[in-house]
This record gives sequence, C-alpha cells and structure tokens, in this order.
Amino acid sequence: MAQVEQGADFGIRMRLVREARGVTLRGIAAATNLSIAQLEALERNDIPRLPGGIFLRGIVRSYAREIGLDPEVTLLEFISSQPSDSGVTGSPQVYQSDYERATASSRRGSLVVVVALVAVIAVSFIVWLLVR
Repeated sequence: MAQVEQGADFGIRMRLVREARGVTLRGIAAATNLSIAQLEALERNDIPRLPGGIFLRGIVRSYAREIGLDPEVTLLEFISSQPSDSGVTGSPQVYQSDYERATASSRRGSLVVVVALVAVIAVSFIVWLLVR
C-alpha cells in the first residue's frame, strides 16, 4: 500500500492509494457497476449518501479490490474508522449468514403464499367432492 498518513481519514487514504496506483473512479465504476457518485461519497467519507448495511460493506470491498487492496482488511479499517453510533460497526463478515438474513423475509413470504395456495386447492377439492 502506498505510504499514507495514519491520521488521514479513510476516504482520503483510499483516494491517495487509488491515485498512486493510477486507477480512475470511472474505471472502478465500470468494473463494479457502482456509480461514480457512490465512489466519490466513499472517498469524501460521506457515508449518509451511501446505502447501508451489507450494501455499504460490498461497496468498500469492491472499491478495495479494484485499487489492489485486500478487501477484508480494508473493510476492517473502514469499520474501525467510523464512529460507533454510525450504524456501520459490527461484524465485517457478510457472507452466507447475512445473505440468509437478508432473504429470510422473502422466503417466509413465499412460503406463506405456497401454504395458502395449497389450502385453497385442498378446500376446493373437498367442496368439489361434496357437491358431486
């Protein structure tokens, strides 16, 4: 990693590394499908302009990967650079369990629809048998 002043905030350090490696925001945006506005907000440490939760962590990881840094180490640095009341703190791991948690309500809703559909078919069948 390029020599970056330790006191500098996270966004400034990332911008300095990106510039030192000759990577453009446009290049990162094209490779990651992130908007330039999101990347600029990250470099300005303007976290409220970014989506939260696992999406923010994904942005940090993608950005780090594109500028040649270890995504997990960079994510840990990002989390530690944020105030504890920012909503960014917590476990940096966003793998299977977080995905499952994010999609659990969707699956629950699908299950309810399937159960209701089966119940309607069963009741319709019973009514049909009785009417025959």
